[in-house]
Amino acid sequence: MTWDYFVDLANNASQQETLAPPEGLVGGFVDKVSVLFCQDDKEKVRRRYMNRSGKDITIPYLISRTEPDFSSLPSSAWLAFQVDFALLTPWYSKDDRVFHLMDNPVRKDRVFGVPFMAASSWKGMLRWACRMHAGLLEHLEKHGGRLDGWRDPDWILHLFGNEKGEGEEFSRGALAFYPTWFDRIGFEVINPHSRERRAGTQPIYYEVVPPGAKGTLTLLYAPWAPWPGMKPAAKAEEVLPMLLEAIEALLTTYGISAKRTVGWGTAEITKWRAFHKTGGNVEKNNRADLEQEVQTWLSKGTKA
Repeated sequence: MTWDYFVDLANNASQQETLAPPEGLVGGFVDKVSVLFCQDDKEKVRRRYMNRSGKDITIPYLISRTEPDFSSLPSSAWLAFQVDFALLTPWYSKDDRVFHLMDNPVRKDRVFGVPFMAASSWKGMLRWACRMHAGLLEHLEKHGGRLDGWRDPDWILHLFGNEKGEGEEFSRGALAFYPTWFDRIGFEVINPHSRERRAGTQPIYYEVVPPGAKGTLTLLYAPWAPWPGMKPAAKAEEVLPMLLEAIEALLTTYGISAKRTVGWGTAEITKWRAFHKTGGNVEKNNRADLEQEVQTWLSKGTKA
C-alpha cells in the first residue's frame, strides 16, 4: 500500500474525476459551488452544497491506519487513555479555508475533508478544564475576570508544560494528544432578530458536526525523567485522578466546541479505556471504575 494520498490518487485516475465526500469537500466541488454562490441564486447553491455534504462520512482508510497503537508501550511509567463520547449538542470549530460559500464552515482536514478536532485544541481546552479544577474560577472572581497573579500548580505544569513563550524553567508536559475525527456533518441556522420589528434579519448558517456523532479523545501520559536541578516529577497516582476528572467535566459540562457559551459541544461519555505496559488494557463504563484499575497498576510500581 502507499502512505501518500496524492500518489494514491495518481494511480486511480477515475477517482480524481468523481471524488465523493469526504474528499470532495476540500476539492474542486467546493471551489465550483463557491464561485457559483457569487454568480447565481445563493440559496439554491447553498442547498446544493448542503445536500451533498450533510450526510454520514466514511473515514478514509489511511486515517484509520495511522491511529496510535498502545498495545506495546515502551515503559511501565507510561499510560494511554481513550474516551469514547457521543455529542449531545452540535460541535463547531471554524475552518481555515479562505474561500467558502458557507458563512461558517466546520474545520476539515485539508486533504481528506473529514471534520476533526486538532490535538492542539484538545490540549488547550483540557488545560483550561484542569485550571478550573484547580480554582481558576474563584481567582477570576476575585480579580475582576483577569489572570493577574494566576500561576498553574505543579501538577498542571507536569501534565501540560509551560505556556508558549515562557523561557525560564521551561519544561514540556507529560501529555501527548491526538486528533479526533468525526463521521458526520450537519447544519445549524442562527437567525438574529430585530429588536424593533421582532423579526428575523439575516440567517447565519453554521456547518457543524451534529448531535449523535461519535468521537474519541486519545492521549498518552509519558512522564519525563527529571534532569539534575529540575523539580521532581509529580506522582502519577496523584495527578491522573485529577486529569480524568477534568476530562469528564470538559466533555459533559463545559463542552469542547466553539460557541460553548450557548451550550454547543457537550457530550455523553460512553466508554473509558486505559492501556499499560504490564497491566494490559482495560475498558470501563465510568470514570470511577477506570480510575480504580489505574491506581491498581500504579500501586504495583511503574518502573520501566
